[in-house]
Amino acid sequence: MSVNTTSFRDSVDRMFTHAAGLMSLAPGLEEKIRVCNSTYTVRFGVRLRGQIHTFTGYRSVHSEHMEPVKGGIRYSLDVNQDEVEALAALMTYKCALVEVPFGGSKGGLCIDPRAWNEDELERITRRFTYELSRRNLISPSQNVPAPDMGTGEREMAWMADAYKRLHPDDINAKACVTGKPRTAGGIDGRVEATGRGVQYALREFFRHDDVMKQAGLTGVLAGKRVIVQGLGNVGYHAAQFLSVEDKCLITGVIERDGAITNPQGINIDALRGHIRATGGIKGFAGGDYYENGLAMLEQECDILIPAAVESVIHADNAERISCKLIIEAANGPVTADADAILRRKGIVIIPDMYANAGGVTVSYFEWVKNLSQISLGRLERRHEEARARMIVEELERLSADTGLNWTLSKGFKEAFLTGADELELVRSGLDDTMRESFKKMKEVWISNPKVQDMRTAAYVVAIRRISNVYNSLGL
Repeated sequence: MSVNTTSFRDSVDRMFTHAAGLMSLAPGLEEKIRVCNSTYTVRFGVRLRGQIHTFTGYRSVHSEHMEPVKGGIRYSLDVNQDEVEALAALMTYKCALVEVPFGGSKGGLCIDPRAWNEDELERITRRFTYELSRRNLISPSQNVPAPDMGTGEREMAWMADAYKRLHPDDINAKACVTGKPRTAGGIDGRVEATGRGVQYALREFFRHDDVMKQAGLTGVLAGKRVIVQGLGNVGYHAAQFLSVEDKCLITGVIERDGAITNPQGINIDALRGHIRATGGIKGFAGGDYYENGLAMLEQECDILIPAAVESVIHADNAERISCKLIIEAANGPVTADADAILRRKGIVIIPDMYANAGGVTVSYFEWVKNLSQISLGRLERRHEEARARMIVEELERLSADTGLNWTLSKGFKEAFLTGADELELVRSGLDDTMRESFKKMKEVWISNPKVQDMRTAAYVVAIRRISNVYNSLGL
């Protein structure tokens, strides 16, 4: 990558400034929305392996126009203040775009989670939680973390338990983090949420002929050639759902140790099993292996899904990207410089703040579930089933009374008589969120001649909603 490549934070600021420049904001409001409110840096020690190891962590709060603020915590050696602040800004805009009532925050711990065993990671995580709690940077009403790169359900369970021990009188303590295991107050569908949101975003894109035309695409998702970069939680679920449920062909998968390609489609479950067994994709029998994985980003396909880290598509390789549509499952995978090049080439980008909003959307559902102290669907499920049964029985009675002697098909009857469980309600709410948010973006994109791409449209929608909150508060 070129040394002159735009940084992740600069890319976010440039994209924001471009969109804000197309709007008529009150004096000073653009700067108020753009800047990060605060960033806390902590250095703490934990005695491990016979000595004290010092770790550096961050928690950034970008905007408190709504509270609590929301954002994941990542464990990575690449974590730094600029990255965390850029991610916090994206969270603000993302929550505003999909109308989730949170401000934006983000956190990180500079650590390689693979270098420590489970017991050591738990001790580190609990100490980090203590440091955040002392400054109200983890709280159901003020700041609610979630999983991110290098963390998952396990770490969130540790954080929730540590918070509860520090605040035993807080009845809403479980809501201090989201992304917890189901047994610790989590919600069905959270693990798959970001990947499922990518699927729903693509489905919605393919419902609109006019936007498909912008990308030179026609028809339906089935049969479309897809390349996925990163087979972590997000990339795996997106690839699995698209290949199994929408019949896409996953023709390429890029991982740390190279890439696998197969024009007939890759079996994603089989590849994931191989990665778990061997630690990498090399040696997988279901496709051809290429050592230079990132070169696969430039292979011809219909849809490219960068689902790993930021800035993988930049000024040095953007000209060689040959897909028709990019959907940003990761945060910031396309730099501002590359964005301009891709737009000139006619490649349509479904932006990160929309495409990967499934995680924060379902996190919102989990937070609401924790505050209400009841599972989604528990009150109404059997009532729905009883009303459905009344309809079926009445139809069958009318059939018998009139001598028609028709019957409802078994599959329909069973499905109709089963009330929605928590997972179905979560998926329904996520699907609705992705559909409605897309329509708002499209409305701005198509109706405003100054808005030339979907990313700018997303920023305009988000900035407008944030500015409306500030105006209503008298700021």
